Amino acid sequence: MNPKAPEYHEQVYQPEADTYLLLSSVKNEIRNIDTVLEVGTGSGIIARACSERARCVATDVNPPHACRMAHQMGVEVVRTDLYAGLKGPFDLIVFNPPYLPTTENERINDWLEYALDGGGPDGRAVIHRFASDLQRILHPPHGRVLLLVSSLTGIQETRELFAEQGFLSYIVSEETTEGGERLVVFRITHDLCSLRD
Repeated sequence: MNPKAPEYHEQVYQPEADTYLLLSSVKNEIRNIDTVLEVGTGSGIIARACSERARCVATDVNPPHACRMAHQMGVEVVRTDLYAGLKGPFDLIVFNPPYLPTTENERINDWLEYALDGGGPDGRAVIHRFASDLQRILHPPHGRVLLLVSSLTGIQETRELFAEQGFLSYIVSEETTEGGERLVVFRITHDLCSLRD
């Protein structure tokens, strides 16, 4: 299939500053020998860039819009929640999670909500679910995750969440938006000491 530029649908998260910051980090990290997973691909532009360099599969929970858009861009995409049902292991996992803190009465209950609502007052519920089974699909010992995190969600709190799951993390890129939101990309790897335990 020849990928084409998709027509953006209002129910798919359109690329913004966070998307492009993560994309830049991915281009610096990816190797042609990697097996790559992009979780929550949305428009598919990051997965498409990965596919130009390595074997890549993407997921999204939004079947009628995001999965279709990514497929139109030539991305191999699976409709699933995070990485449920995928076996792995993957050398590189890329995720721009929904991270907005959202109260019950703020929820819109549409497909775009899945791309924005991080879950609960701290916005880390989806990130926590992502981290909780990551050991299963991230290639040991040298698999890497690139995860975008916002100051709205808690940068240090997110780092601690991954440490509790046996991972090390450090910031590989960051920027501050015009509105004062700090965006960072974490490079997350196995804590080799915990793998030996």
